[in-house]
Amino acid sequence: MSREHGPVDQGRLLTALGIEGRVLAEAVHAAPAEAPVPACPGWSLGEVARHVGSLYRMVRRRLADGRNPEDWQRDPGPGQSLAAYLETGLAELLDELAAHDPEERADTWWPADPTYGFWRRRMLHETLVHRVDVEQAAGAEQRGIAEDLAIDGIDEALTLWFGQKLPMLGLTGTKAGSVGVRVGAHSWIARAGPEATEAWRCSAEEAEAADDVVTAAEPGRIYLWLWGRASLTSVTVRGVHDQAAQLWALLRLATR
Repeated sequence: MSREHGPVDQGRLLTALGIEGRVLAEAVHAAPAEAPVPACPGWSLGEVARHVGSLYRMVRRRLADGRNPEDWQRDPGPGQSLAAYLETGLAELLDELAAHDPEERADTWWPADPTYGFWRRRMLHETLVHRVDVEQAAGAEQRGIAEDLAIDGIDEALTLWFGQKLPMLGLTGTKAGSVGVRVGAHSWIARAGPEATEAWRCSAEEAEAADDVVTAAEPGRIYLWLWGRASLTSVTVRGVHDQAAQLWALLRLATR
């Protein structure tokens, strides 16, 4: 079985997951747990850390058992810090992912990619996005997002969350139309409306023919915009802006 997981090599994704997870744990260790997270209203830094640490353990159990688990460690143990909770969960997940070929079949929630590679990619971006959240909550200087990882995360936000998660949730747009997203040599079309919510990779010419076209000087800017970690006006939109605003709002619902 061979599947196209995304534009970034699977080895790179696994290495980046380890790096981003350690950066996240360091940021959690250096900031107060009660600090509010601007991009996640109602959440504190500590709650984000618990969420990510819990997900590490849930995914590892899901991979090991071959099904969605009912029970796993959702909070730090007695005397365990939030940073240690993250670090131990990350180490266990990395071991599980590294022990299997990314093409090996695994239980996932995306029918198009039932492989271990899905989880390498999914957990990298889960970690990276929440690393940004924690840095914002801590008021710390934000580290950049590598260009290749930003492009991969743009692809995941559009093809997985917009094209798969929104239909799973029964959410659609109110006005039919399309958005072209252009980042260097990479382009996508996202189409939304009452009848369909879908996204796919396309040529630059196809993207330019969309109702709205979203661009930015840095891939990281569009990455943060699609994941709701940058304001609606933080990217360049060519067109009437209605479809771009709808894309941004729908992805906020899908990824909250």
